[in-house]
Amino acid sequence: MPFRIALSGLNAAQTDLSITGNNIANASTIGFKRSRAEFADVYAVAFEGISDIATGNGVSVAAVSQNFTQGNIDFTERNLDIAVRGQGMFVLNDSSGQSFTRAGAFHVDRDGFVVNQAAQKLQIFPAVTGGTFNTGVLTDLQLSTSDGPPQATTSITASLNLSSSDSPPATVPFDPLDATSFNSSTSTVIYDSLGTSHTATLYYVKTAVDNQWDVYQYIDGNVVPSGGASPITMTFNPDGSINGPLNVNYDAVPSGTGADPIQISVDYTNTTQYGSPFAVNGLSQNGFTTGRLSGIDIDSEGVVFARFTNGQATPLGKIALANFPNVQGLRQLGDTNWAQTYESGDLLLGEANTASFGLVQSGALESSNVDIAASLVNLITAQRNYQANAQVISAADTITQTIINI
Repeated sequence: MPFRIALSGLNAAQTDLSITGNNIANASTIGFKRSRAEFADVYAVAFEGISDIATGNGVSVAAVSQNFTQGNIDFTERNLDIAVRGQGMFVLNDSSGQSFTRAGAFHVDRDGFVVNQAAQKLQIFPAVTGGTFNTGVLTDLQLSTSDGPPQATTSITASLNLSSSDSPPATVPFDPLDATSFNSSTSTVIYDSLGTSHTATLYYVKTAVDNQWDVYQYIDGNVVPSGGASPITMTFNPDGSINGPLNVNYDAVPSGTGADPIQISVDYTNTTQYGSPFAVNGLSQNGFTTGRLSGIDIDSEGVVFARFTNGQATPLGKIALANFPNVQGLRQLGDTNWAQTYESGDLLLGEANTASFGLVQSGALESSNVDIAASLVNLITAQRNYQANAQVISAADTITQTIINI
């Protein structure tokens, strides 16, 4: 009997040594969660229960539990390194089905899919119109290699100050090639429906009437009328605020590139006439040319944006996070992945920064939660337990030899 009891102790200590050694070996593994051995004593049970003088039959490994506390967040400055601050796991998919991980080291494969080192694809909630996401569907995160479509300019917003101190130009009539025939001008680049750039120029001519200006618009050197007329007349109130028109709708003009005709409105709501010199406080337009994918950005709520060379950013989807009623019930698969089991409970899918899910941190990785110092202490303890049980076998052997020699 002592041999059997000591042998169970040796096996238990060996299991403890193996688990502790595995923890130490994975101290630098991204997203690794440490484990521990849990033991239970063993008693022989008779029909009427355990005897009052029972001495026990040793020890058994009751369970190997995992500790899912968060590891340190280490910043890497690489956008596809992603960590979860708080609860939640990334959802992965491949031909064998879904798995879950806290290891967020991803990269883009040859087909544009965002995958981990095992070629498992990161799952997202796809983007739909209006900046929302379909949280009822999971799909692979894939970066498009095609150009982003252009958007034709339809409006210009001009926030200017036209100097009230200006006098009418010395030269008449107005000539865009003669700077003495206008008081001031400003230009901006606009785009047609094919993404081809054009130059829109606005000229301002002070008239002999107080608080009144003539405004001419040209695109690529060609005059653009408004309602068939050019120029349009802009007036200001005595306090310098604009009287009208606040918005000028210009006639459609051919693009000259095969694109749709260019038709633009100019918003002058924030334009003033003060005594200070002419100033362009703001001049913007809503068009852009085609763009190539230049990178991705991921915000704290897990929204993935494709960033293009034309300055635009398009949401591709929202990283899906998973949780379980009992994470201890998850089955380890290797590669710091886990699988759902009956003991883990039903899969709970959600979005970052909602309910029981944490934040997403791009440019960072979660390190292992192994405590090296504590593991080394546990290693020494397990080793001593092993030695002690070996001593029990040695003592039992000595007793047995004594009995044999009687």
